[in-house]
Amino acid sequence: MMIPMDTAPPSADIPAHSDAYRLRRFKNWFPLGMTYAAFYMGRYNLNVASTEFMTRFSLSKAQFGIIATAGFWTYAVSVMFNGPLTDRFGGRRAILIAGTGAALVNASIGLLFMGGWATKVLVGMSLLYAVNAYFQSFAALSIVKINAPWFRVPERGVFGGIFGIMISGGYFLAMTVGGWILARFPWYCVFLIPSAAIALMCAVDAFMVVDTPAAAGFPEINTGDATSAHADREKPIDLPYLVAHIFKNKVIMTLTAAEFCTGFVRQGVLLWFVPFLKEVHSIKPGSVLFSIASTGITVGGIVGGLLCGWLSDKVFESRRPPVAFVFYMGQIVSLFLLGHAPGPGAASFLIGFNCMWIFGVHGMLTGTASMDFGGTKAAATVTGLLDGVQYLASGLAGFLLGRLLDKFGWGAWTWMIMPFSLIGGCLMLTLWNATPKNTKVSLKPGAGRAPAVAA
Repeated sequence: MMIPMDTAPPSADIPAHSDAYRLRRFKNWFPLGMTYAAFYMGRYNLNVASTEFMTRFSLSKAQFGIIATAGFWTYAVSVMFNGPLTDRFGGRRAILIAGTGAALVNASIGLLFMGGWATKVLVGMSLLYAVNAYFQSFAALSIVKINAPWFRVPERGVFGGIFGIMISGGYFLAMTVGGWILARFPWYCVFLIPSAAIALMCAVDAFMVVDTPAAAGFPEINTGDATSAHADREKPIDLPYLVAHIFKNKVIMTLTAAEFCTGFVRQGVLLWFVPFLKEVHSIKPGSVLFSIASTGITVGGIVGGLLCGWLSDKVFESRRPPVAFVFYMGQIVSLFLLGHAPGPGAASFLIGFNCMWIFGVHGMLTGTASMDFGGTKAAATVTGLLDGVQYLASGLAGFLLGRLLDKFGWGAWTWMIMPFSLIGGCLMLTLWNATPKNTKVSLKPGAGRAPAVAA
């Protein structure tokens, strides 16, 4: 029996859902958010252990960057192929595959180091981190795929903020909790503990998460996105669909180019801030100032994600590019300040301040615009495309930026990142008024809401 969802006529501004529907939707996205945080704990544990790696195994920044690049580029290729796969067999199944694989790989790394592994670490870690990245590539795809049928377009800016909180929570676990683990336990525990956390959340998802409202006994809703009106929106995507609706779509291709820029900026900061704080400002993982920096990543990410989503829905009438432009410009200012931080306290604070602008854009483009312009039918595919291109650039932030840091030092660090923020902002100017076709958003002030459709 179908559960009644919309108990009141939907307004033109805010989609109406029953309390039962909202509660069931919460039971879907909340465990997914916790799972995503656990995934980040099992991916960016490499970042928090970076100085330990380079010191223990006598690696240069360029060599350590090779390990990171192996993971980034594996993720980039995998996420592009796994997007269509996730669209075909569903987000729930994909998140369970991802969780099982990532938990096993992290456990294997931790156990190997616990057993005294010390030979050919560069090659071995590059391979293992690449396998971990393959399984983790399903995570964001699964979350976007599962949430797309549950949220209408005017609600998705807020979801973009939630997506940013998921990412920020993961960085809190990876950096703050990871730094605490590194300071108090054997260093290989930064791999063993995340493995257990991922396995736990994978078990929770198996019991709580469903793919669509219909799977939970609710009628499907008209989401108002790019494929909501397609008669075959539930039919799996194929190559002709990809070519006609995605690769020939100027908006999606421009968003893809912008996410390349986001990837370099994001990992240019996050991969290297730990050795920056240690070498330039003598701040070690587990210290008070390091906790301020790592907690700032979480707080900054949450503030940036929510602010970006709120501005998009409430000020820019569900248009994503204008607020993304503002946040790209914010990146430039914050990167300049970080590169010229006068002391350890300021440097610690500015890590989080940078992440506010970085995570806001990342959540908006990958978590929200992908649903809008890919539509319910191809949400995972477009997310995979955006995320994949982002991680191609992340790979450059690994070995290439590491080599340049070896050569030019920390004085050139943020200057090498800022041009990518500028390019990303310019790309958003070309999409200023872009919205999904179905939303019929007027560009007149006050008339930008997509009409809610009763389910």
